[in-house]
Amino acid sequence: MRIEDVLLKLAHDAINYEFDDTVLIDNSLKEQFSILNEQRATFVTLNLNNNLRGCMGSLIAHRTLFEDIIHNARAAAFSDFRFNRLSQQEFQNIEIEISILTPAQELEYKNLEDLKQKLIPNKHGVILELDGKRATFLPQVWEQLPTFEAFISQLCKKAGLDPNNLPGYPKIQIYEVEKIKKS
Repeated sequence: MRIEDVLLKLAHDAINYEFDDTVLIDNSLKEQFSILNEQRATFVTLNLNNNLRGCMGSLIAHRTLFEDIIHNARAAAFSDFRFNRLSQQEFQNIEIEISILTPAQELEYKNLEDLKQKLIPNKHGVILELDGKRATFLPQVWEQLPTFEAFISQLCKKAGLDPNNLPGYPKIQIYEVEKIKKS
């Protein structure tokens, strides 16, 4: 079995356990696939009929890949405050996508034009932080917000900041992801 299939099954089983407590998470996978024991940061995104249905994750690796996927899959299904808890009926049609993040690195920039030149759409995930407020967009979000202006504006709004009235330049960190979903 490919590791991609193992990770998707792990996320699927973690959610399915909520509906069927006879579903077992296969702990022996940790012996078969050493990567599952590495500390990694992940996001699990759920889509239903090509619409976002939940997305939760970790920006900093603080659990094993095995534990992080289980935790974030359940959180995306049942704890994303933007949505009601996932129903069993919805679960039958859900598409699961896993993003494994590289460690975030601070991006130095002089002004917004410089930042625009340094950010690479569809490659960079971005963490924006200013005045104790923080938000992130995975690289996949560039697909919905393909311009720098739209991407940064919506990221500011997600952080609770007014993009037209920022009290200075935000701290920007970038990361990349390995995206895994059923093909």
